[in-house]
Amino acid sequence: MPPRGRGDDGAATTELVMATPALLFLIMLLVQTGLWFHAQHVAQAAAQEAVRAVRVENGTEDAGRARAHDFLDDLGREIIQNRKVEVGRTPDVATVTVSGFAVNVVPGLRFSISEEAEAPVERFRPAG
Repeated sequence: MPPRGRGDDGAATTELVMATPALLFLIMLLVQTGLWFHAQHVAQAAAQEAVRAVRVENGTEDAGRARAHDFLDDLGREIIQNRKVEVGRTPDVATVTVSGFAVNVVPGLRFSISEEAEAPVERFRPAG
């Protein structure tokens, strides 16, 4: 093995110092993506819970909105930031939309979330 020249001293340290921030950024980006997917699933579950409360025969928009906020509070207040719950009910269809932003771990990146659930409204219909 030929002897190394003096010009290579510290090359490994320099390479490590230059590569470490990129590696840490990629790890944080991976964590951010996981949190975004988790927040999407939480928003979808909250919308489904809320639409169940709205679609019953005597359900109201306020009951659905309260159910969505309770569900989100139970799973963690910080999972979805700046959350907004929109509830609509017509004689035939109940709709709930949960939106906001996933919790942020990478500075400067904001991943938005918007999930919707829709179901027919339950009501008594006489035969014939």
